[in-house]
Parts: sequence; structure tokens; C-alpha cells
Amino acid sequence: MVAINCDMGESFSIYHCGDDEGLMPFITIANVACGFHASDPRVMAKTVKLAKEHGVKVGAHPSLPDREGFGRREMKMDRDELTASVIYQIGALEGFLRAEGMELNHVKPHGSLYGMAARDPEVAGAVADAADVFGVPLMGMSGTVHEQVWGEREPGFISEYYADLDYRDDGSLIITREHQAFDPATSARGAVRAVTEGKASSVNGNDLAVRADCVCVHSDTPNAVELARAVNEALQPYLTA
Repeated sequence: MVAINCDMGESFSIYHCGDDEGLMPFITIANVACGFHASDPRVMAKTVKLAKEHGVKVGAHPSLPDREGFGRREMKMDRDELTASVIYQIGALEGFLRAEGMELNHVKPHGSLYGMAARDPEVAGAVADAADVFGVPLMGMSGTVHEQVWGEREPGFISEYYADLDYRDDGSLIITREHQAFDPATSARGAVRAVTEGKASSVNGNDLAVRADCVCVHSDTPNAVELARAVNEALQPYLTA
């Protein structure tokens, strides 16, 4: 069985990012921004309420402190400093979850923090130290340092496949400052293949081994709602109840 997750709650003040209302009916897990790359208290509260209305589980989506760069610029931080930063963000979101009688489902780092943790055991360990405070699983990519470090944790590891990002030949993600539109039908076929065969295609057409406990769609992908709808329909036989 598989889940569909989406990075959302990424608006800020009067600035709008993504169609969270349109996406919620087609996902089962929301990774909610915690204020350091996007979001603010009102946006977090609204996103958690929206997830509750749709029966969608909520995880924290913490970032490097990089609102101007949308969390997609790498930073150098000491391990203790990074752990404290992630705890701070998760704690903020957990307050809004408590207000709605909901539990924190998992933690999934955002952007460059996610990419750094996929390569660097020290960064991955700092994130794990923060998640351990809350006793929840971490979400990341199989075959990377994510799995090596986070897979050993008692709360568990959730491996995801990306329906709207390209993969390099080495299995790493091609992350750009702005996402491009993806063909919904092609993304849906790729998601089904990842779930049923454990395989994905690189940007050069090579087969990659993947593990898809869940499939991710980004809210800031230009055609995110259409893409999520197509992925949801294609994965109906495999979706977690």
C-alpha cells in the first residue's frame, strides 16, 4: 500500500503559493511548512484545519532558515544549531496540530536541507536528533544517507518517490529554484511503476531502483492539481486506506 504526500502550506502573509484547497482531495499526507522557508502562523493554522477537514495526515516540513531562497540554498550550520532549528520548527507546527486534536505523523526536511541530509551523515544525524524528540518517522529517499541514518531509527523511515522531479543517473534529484510543469499522464505512469516494480527512470532514460512507500507531488508545481489528480486515480488500487 502507498500514500500520496504533498509539500504545502507554503504561502506567506499576502503572498500565495500553491493551491492547497485544490490538492487536498487527492493526497493522503501533507508536509506542512514550518515558517523558515515559507508559511506563517495563520497559514500553518489554516493548512492544518484544511487537512483535518479532508482526513489528511500532517507531517512537519522544516527547512534551513532561508525564506528569501525558499529553502533551496545550502547553508553551513553546526550540528547542535541545526538540530535546535528543526526542533523549533516542528514544535511550532505541533502546537497547531494540538489545537485541532491531531497528531504529528512524520518529519520531512525541505529543499536543500533534504538534499544535504541525503549526502551527509552529520546533517542527517542532526535532523534525526530533532525528530527523536517527537518520536515520529522521517521521510526521505531510499538508497541514500537518509535510509542509512534514518532507517536505523525505532520510529521508522518512510521512503518516497517524486512524481514531479527528474532523477539523475546516480539516483539523486534535480532540484531547481522553481518547479516546471510535468505531464500528468507520464507522471502517473511513473508513479505506478515505482510502486509496483520499484523502478524509476533517470533523465537519461536509465533504470533506477526506488522504494515508494509514498509518492510526492509539490504544491508549487505549475499544474500540481491536475498532476495530483492523475497520480491519485492511477494509484487507487494501491492507496493506503
